[in-house]
Amino acid sequence: MATTPGSVITIAEVGAFDEFVRFARRRPSFMVGMTIVAISLFLALFGPYIGTYPTETALPGDTLQPPSWNHPFGTDVSNMDIFSRVIAAPRIDLTIALVSTAIAFIGGVLLGVISGYFGGGGKGIARYVSEGIMRGSDIIQAFPVFIFALALVGFRGPGAENVIAALAFLNIPYFLRITRSAVLQIRERPFVEAARCAGNSEWRIAFVHVLPNALTPPLANISPTIGFSILLTSGLSFVGAGVPVPTPEWGSMIAIGAPNMMTGQWWTALFPGIALGVTILGYGLMGAGLNDFLDPTKKR
Repeated sequence: MATTPGSVITIAEVGAFDEFVRFARRRPSFMVGMTIVAISLFLALFGPYIGTYPTETALPGDTLQPPSWNHPFGTDVSNMDIFSRVIAAPRIDLTIALVSTAIAFIGGVLLGVISGYFGGGGKGIARYVSEGIMRGSDIIQAFPVFIFALALVGFRGPGAENVIAALAFLNIPYFLRITRSAVLQIRERPFVEAARCAGNSEWRIAFVHVLPNALTPPLANISPTIGFSILLTSGLSFVGAGVPVPTPEWGSMIAIGAPNMMTGQWWTALFPGIALGVTILGYGLMGAGLNDFLDPTKKR
């Protein structure tokens, strides 16, 4: 039976999907991670509409109400429903993490290709650019991440946009080094020399032939970077330098509720903390699974 080009692509796509399903079934931790990530994405889209109470407005009545049928996670010192705020928080936390990670990924990959391909064996101005990129990366990574993020956000003031800019800036060296390591290996392969013999310029070889083959490591590290960005966003908000209150955000909710835990109101910080920890765990598990799936030596 003859097959059309479209049918061949469809069969290949189905085969790749079946392979992914079989891989996921053999790794329960990967399935758990994907489930947590899916829930976080769902809450980022619909969380603010699921809660039955306003997320930024105090409710009439007594403050610090314990968990009950009306308030499953209780209320905080401002008499705001904790459950409604917990499930609404992924919208701001995940938005910051996704946008900052996307910016860091694009910037880090591009700089990593330049640094890896033209570094060492490169000549002329490209080599000096490569060395400058790496020395700049060394300077950024020489500072403690949280302290550097705190300084960057403090320079411009708290706010989601400033947190995104700070996280993107701090995560670029991470993707840069991962991409550079892959490029250093790929640039020595025979197909690169063949492309050079065919008359391609060095820049075309770097971005058309080498870049697509060096994307696997940075792609596998997107998920853990998102989890790290969520954690760093919450840390900044915890100390008052991130997302300003009363915007529902896990870090600021923990900061608001922490003093009340000392007087017995344990629910005020416990539930936001659990949500934060589980979400970061989910992205870490998913990242570890994707790293194994994209590595041919670990699929079996």
